[in-house]
Amino acid sequence: MKQWIKPALTAAAMAIGMSAAQAQWPDKPIKLVVPYPAGGAADNTARIVAQHLGERLKQQIIVDNRPGASGTIGASYVAKAPADGYTLLLDATSFTVNPSLFPKLSYDPAKDLAPVSLIMQVPLLMLVPAHSPYTSVASLVKAAKDKPGRLTFASAGSGGAQHLAAEMFAQEEKISMTHIPYKGGAPALTDLIGGQVDLMFSATTASGTFVKSGKLRPLAITASKRLDSFPQVPTVAESGVKGFEVNEWNGLFAPAGTPQPILARLETETRAVVSSPAVASRFSEMGVQGVGSSSKDFAAFVKSETAKWASVIKAGSIKVD
Repeated sequence: MKQWIKPALTAAAMAIGMSAAQAQWPDKPIKLVVPYPAGGAADNTARIVAQHLGERLKQQIIVDNRPGASGTIGASYVAKAPADGYTLLLDATSFTVNPSLFPKLSYDPAKDLAPVSLIMQVPLLMLVPAHSPYTSVASLVKAAKDKPGRLTFASAGSGGAQHLAAEMFAQEEKISMTHIPYKGGAPALTDLIGGQVDLMFSATTASGTFVKSGKLRPLAITASKRLDSFPQVPTVAESGVKGFEVNEWNGLFAPAGTPQPILARLETETRAVVSSPAVASRFSEMGVQGVGSSSKDFAAFVKSETAKWASVIKAGSIKVD
């Protein structure tokens, strides 16, 4: 046999074998890694998606919580996993923040993980205590300019979406406020209600009930347009900060190098899941907006968000402990 024939036949056999494996995918359970604790927003989203996506793929999808280091432990695990479609990642806003906060990550989010679909997003409310003297964004900005550094804002922790939204707002309005980080959103909201802090940006899913009960006053919402659930609350952009938009989000990723037919099927089935009446109803109950984007649009979104937060973090010299 000529020397070139044997390698060619071997390569052809491997290609046929890979095609057959892809055609049979999935033929065993899939692991969906959530790099955050059980019971949180990302975990809840993952469990809804796992159930319905598993039904469509006719295979069990097991949610595997691997929290720690702002989500980088779980993301690193998936980035280094075999690119065969059996280990996936459901990540959140921190995915686009971490490259600027942790310059020595053990993986490259832009190269080691392939965006599949943006699953959902939820805006933040700009909140003050119910009896606060500030009744509008303009009145709060005026107070901050009159007494630089005197206004305080709470967050669930340094480097999170709540912290960065407030920092971006301060940078846009050229004001100085003092950050008070908490160990979680619940104690931060408790102190905001009690008037121990002046301001907080909080996802509608976490703080909406306090607004509706009158315990907190919303000054604005960080969405691109007003929400039906809070029609009286203007957007931050409407309130004078043009172009201001911040959403917390959850999206699906796979290891880079995952065969294109598998990625394509994951995208198609995920979008079908998000648009299904059952999941749309669950998301509506949670107060989040289902998206179900294409992989191309999700990749562009991730790139844009990463650049946005890199700019905010650099301008604010933001560090994490």
